[in-house]
Amino acid sequence: MFNILVAEDDTELNLLFCTVLRKNGYNPLPALDGVEALRLMEQSYIDLIISDIMMPHMDGFALTEAVRQTDKLTPVLLITAKESFGDKQKGFLSGADDYMVKPVDVDEMILRVGALLRRAKGISEHKQIIGGTVLDYDSLTVTAEQKETVLPQKEFFLLYKLTANPGHIYTRQQLMDEIWGMESETEARTVDVHINRLRDRFRENKDFEIITVRGLGYKAVKR
Repeated sequence: MFNILVAEDDTELNLLFCTVLRKNGYNPLPALDGVEALRLMEQSYIDLIISDIMMPHMDGFALTEAVRQTDKLTPVLLITAKESFGDKQKGFLSGADDYMVKPVDVDEMILRVGALLRRAKGISEHKQIIGGTVLDYDSLTVTAEQKETVLPQKEFFLLYKLTANPGHIYTRQQLMDEIWGMESETEARTVDVHINRLRDRFRENKDFEIITVRGLGYKAVKR
């Protein structure tokens, strides 16, 4: 059974989320703020985090950043009452994997939780499949239509990140921080160069393509 950490300071909403998760076969662990959430993570293995943004003591942004300092893989679903682009951008930059706006449709939440867990399982197994294309993390290879392509490390990591969550927009800075490291002095425009190389390599790929989202960043979409 998957352990889902629910960080939400609204006790009624926290109870609702936990009840719905339990009915769908998950084991919810409730926390009323980010500090309590981190404490629970020290006591139990967590498969996924659902976190409100506006919480006392430690908000959802700070919680996500704290988690990402030591854990790059556990999915984080942020929830907020605000729908502004700035909040979404800050959430994704902090390391969140998905984003929902209140009032939350709990049926949609369950669908998103399932999708995030499936993606996390694929990453932990070091293989990722999109259509008929297989990305092998250990060998840095992409196999499509019986043709195997070995990629330079940074190109592979970039493609792996984008195809892990098709349709999700990643900013240049977010990709830069996660793949080159937050301390890197390399310019964010380096991402553009690697994106162009990937487009050239997989221009004929039937399963995905990489799209530029003007003013935001990049996303991979299924063909």
